[in-house]
Amino acid sequence: MKFSDPHLLLAGLERSLRFYVTNPSPCPYLPDRKERKAFTNLAIPEADAVHNVLSQSGFRRSQSIAYRPACARCNACKSVRVATRDFELSRNDRRVIARNETLVRRPVAAQATREQFRLLKTYVTTRHDNGGMSDMTYRDYVAMVGGSPVQSLIFEYREGPEPDAPLVAAAITDVLRDGLSMVYTFFDPSKASRSLGHYLILDHILHAHDLGLPHLYLGYWVKGSPKMDYKRRYKPLEVLDGDRWRP
Repeated sequence: MKFSDPHLLLAGLERSLRFYVTNPSPCPYLPDRKERKAFTNLAIPEADAVHNVLSQSGFRRSQSIAYRPACARCNACKSVRVATRDFELSRNDRRVIARNETLVRRPVAAQATREQFRLLKTYVTTRHDNGGMSDMTYRDYVAMVGGSPVQSLIFEYREGPEPDAPLVAAAITDVLRDGLSMVYTFFDPSKASRSLGHYLILDHILHAHDLGLPHLYLGYWVKGSPKMDYKRRYKPLEVLDGDRWRP
């Protein structure tokens, strides 16, 4: 179905791109609700420029598709981003960073490896066994990583500086003009005491700040969804309200 709700888009985009909306499907965050998504194809020559504009308008990327919620009677999904320049580490944040001080972040090209896939499968099987990625094959992972038409990296986190040091965590991350956007993260679930999910976000906030990028995009926060409530802990948090970002 053609998507024709221009108030959800930045001015001009509805004329330069083709947008569509999915059929209703069960909402993965709120029970007894249906979700619909507006989406467009980023496999175009000006993909990076369009992706930057769409990200500021609340869209997320999956492979070559940019999407955002377009539910008829629900607006619970809110795009959020961290203001990196004003972020201050709490005492607990510093403890988490200290617990992971042996990890070395290394940016690599967005190309799939078997090592990454093994870690991903372990993570999904342990944490999200009933989710949509539970039956992912290596070919699926190759498409997930290599299908990006925009500037994207994989940040590998290894237990030491050696190239063959154990891979503990990874983050598929898009690079925007005004920030980093965390697309998907996964880590060794046997190391729960290290709070790796929290650490990856903290490290991205600090890295974005070091790069002079003012924002870290975290996707959607959904009020009433335990799956998404963790995003409220990263402050100052900005939420997209209509066409404006506000604290």
